[in-house]
Amino acid sequence: MEYVKLGTTGLDVSRICLGCLNFGDPARGIQSWSMDEDSSRPLIRQAVEAGINFFDTANVYSAGSSEEILGRALAEYGTRDELVIATKIHGRMHPGPNGQGLSRKAILTQIDKSLARLGVDYIDLLQPHRWDAATPIEETLETLHGLITSGKVRYIGASSMFAWQFSKAQYTAQANGWTPFVSMQNHYNLIYREEEREMMPLCDDLGVGVIPWSPLARGKLTRPWDEATHRSELDSRQGLYVPEDRAIVEEVAAIAEARGVPAAQVALAWVNQNRLVSSAIIGASKPHHITDAVASLDVVLTAEEIARLEQPYRPHLFAS
Repeated sequence: MEYVKLGTTGLDVSRICLGCLNFGDPARGIQSWSMDEDSSRPLIRQAVEAGINFFDTANVYSAGSSEEILGRALAEYGTRDELVIATKIHGRMHPGPNGQGLSRKAILTQIDKSLARLGVDYIDLLQPHRWDAATPIEETLETLHGLITSGKVRYIGASSMFAWQFSKAQYTAQANGWTPFVSMQNHYNLIYREEEREMMPLCDDLGVGVIPWSPLARGKLTRPWDEATHRSELDSRQGLYVPEDRAIVEEVAAIAEARGVPAAQVALAWVNQNRLVSSAIIGASKPHHITDAVASLDVVLTAEEIARLEQPYRPHLFAS
């Protein structure tokens, strides 16, 4: 496993991050494809044994069940001082007023609940899951800064927003002497590259680490275009991708066949070779998903292969 600093921080993270959306009690989540604890634990253990030290979840994943499963597994399989545990806040956790968002009340309530579910004293990387237009950014940032100074959180990162919003947050923090975001968790892969227009250059300028979600385009880059899975049939976000993307998927498959490796390794290698990417967040429901992700770090694409992969790209509507 390779380790890099997250952005310009001193924090060491594995170049593959295990995303934990898949893990959670199906009865507590809205996705029927969630994996229960008995199914999830072997994958978390495999990740730890492969050298992955970076794990990303969220309070809304299966209504907190993902955090619970991850926390119990890491307590058994990992060493806390070596692990980097990331979670996210923003989504609705209970009905009625103050059940979601990034107000001081919501953040302080949810951080304590996440700590309890994860079974830890601190969170390494806390991330607002989305921008909260209903709460002044000053309130959110001051509250997050307080979590840093209290020791409950080590670093803060952001996720899925417009570049102007991220810029506003960073310069508001700077102007007030508050802790800035050290990472951006954005949607980025071979068939969704809109982040290259503004967000990625902004992160480069600010020294912010990029930790993209869905680097395999929800599996579209790993299988024939017309092939469906149980999850893809139920996943509304499959609509993020359009028929014109087929050409890229076919190019990934062709290069993978020529190299004698799975398509997932080629698609991830393209993400890995972007110098702004600190760690790609992969989901796993089978052991080979983790094996392929780790192996992708050894795949070095040629300039010609990169050109072939990038040439068919067509602009997409913004998708958060």
